[in-house]
Order: sequence, then C-alpha cells, then structure tokens
Amino acid sequence: MKKSTIYLVQGAVIAALYVALTYAQEILLPGSTSMAVQFRLSELLTMFALFTPAAIPGLTVGCVLANLVCMQALPLDIILGSLATLLATLCMYKLRNIRIFSLPILAVLMPVVFNAVIIGLEIEIFFIDGFIFSDFLLQAGLVALGELGVCVVLGLPFTKLLEKTGMSRRLFEKPLNI
Repeated sequence: MKKSTIYLVQGAVIAALYVALTYAQEILLPGSTSMAVQFRLSELLTMFALFTPAAIPGLTVGCVLANLVCMQALPLDIILGSLATLLATLCMYKLRNIRIFSLPILAVLMPVVFNAVIIGLEIEIFFIDGFIFSDFLLQAGLVALGELGVCVVLGLPFTKLLEKTGMSRRLFEKPLNI
C-alpha cells in the first residue's frame, strides 16, 4: 500500500474510533463527555499522536464529528474544542521523543494544557456573564482535571503498554500489507 493511503486510512480509523467511543460513553454515561469535568475516554486516543502524524487530522476530525452530534455542544464548542485538539496533537507529535523517565510526559500534558486554556476561556467568556480571571482558573482547572485523568492516569500506562508489547509498531510503523 502507498504511504499516503496508509496515512489516510489510519486517520480515518482514528476519527471513527474517537466518534464511536464518545457516542458510546455519552449513551452509557450521559453528560460525562460534556460537563464541567469532562472525562472523555476517547481522549485516550490522543496518545496515537505519539506514534503517527495521521492521528493529528484523525483526532481533529473525530472531535468535530463527535461534537456535532453531542447535545451539549454549541457551534463555538465544535470550533474551539477541535482547535484545542488540533493544537494539542500537533505539539504532542513534535514533543513525542522528549522523555522523562522513559515516558513522553511533556507530550502527554499537551491535551491537558490546550483544553484547559481554550475550553476554560470558552466557558468563562461565552457561558458565564463576563470574564473574571479567578473564575477562568476554576473552569480551566475543571477541564484540566478531566484531561489529566484520561491523558496522564490512563494515557501514560496505555502508551507504555503499546510500546512494550510492540503494538505501536505493528499499528503505526509497519501496517499490514493488503
């Protein structure tokens, strides 16, 4: 298979997985993907940006599609949430080789930082009457809390598991020949 085809397929599969996980979680645990402390399990897939650049458009498109159908999401959230995902995954991919104790800790923190700042600002500016810095810090902190849970608590062990078992190579470096 050509490299561009593999890239396209990987991105599409990642987008589909993101949407499917978000929808399934929203059905099973209503509000858990869109409340103040979001614990969106599909954010675990941002770890794929450590292994392939195809995850960048895949996760961004997946976020757009998931937010389109999410009852809580407004058009602004579709744009800003997807922007946060895009920026986070771009930075993750760039920082993927910087390791602390053999873990990509800095890269894994990117979704936490970008979502906390962008979504925290969105909530504070557009959903609450006026901007108050202390309230922004609260909103950003709540968003960061959910992202920390998914990206750090679950994401780092998930990443280590993918690397240790060789699954990251099989999935992203040496795709199946069809």
